[in-house]
Amino acid sequence: MTAPVLKPYTAADRPWLVEAHGRLYARDEGFDESFPALVDEILRGFEAGHDPAREAGWIAWQSGRRLGSIFCVRLDDDTAKLRLFLLDPAARGKGLGRHLLDTCMAFARARGYRRMTLWTHESHRAACALYARNGFACISATPVRSFGVELVEQHWERAL
Repeated sequence: MTAPVLKPYTAADRPWLVEAHGRLYARDEGFDESFPALVDEILRGFEAGHDPAREAGWIAWQSGRRLGSIFCVRLDDDTAKLRLFLLDPAARGKGLGRHLLDTCMAFARARGYRRMTLWTHESHRAACALYARNGFACISATPVRSFGVELVEQHWERAL
């Protein structure tokens, strides 16, 4: 089996990314259909108006199969936002998540961002542990009802 390769996101990846988010988050978190609809909206916005000089998305591929994604988008001149970080369960625990995160942070640094922020939920324990191991700090946690379930929404940040 070949090692995973990161390829730039294209619109052809959108159906897979929307479906994978919807399926995995429904199975693992109980999220309703509003979540894949949000993912679709985010991706369509990215396709329509992202700045390729300061924003990028990557899809991890291995043996002709998509395994994950990560995006770096502009929040403001100094702050990049990590978005749509996803790993197929079969790809977890093998270092691919770290590789995706490293790629995203290196891109942000190279584009002059000074900070990176992200939004997640407390229930995503493995992702939160990865963020903490890589210098992110949880700066806020708020109980919310989103995607049909009770959650604790978190915002994380780190200097680049």
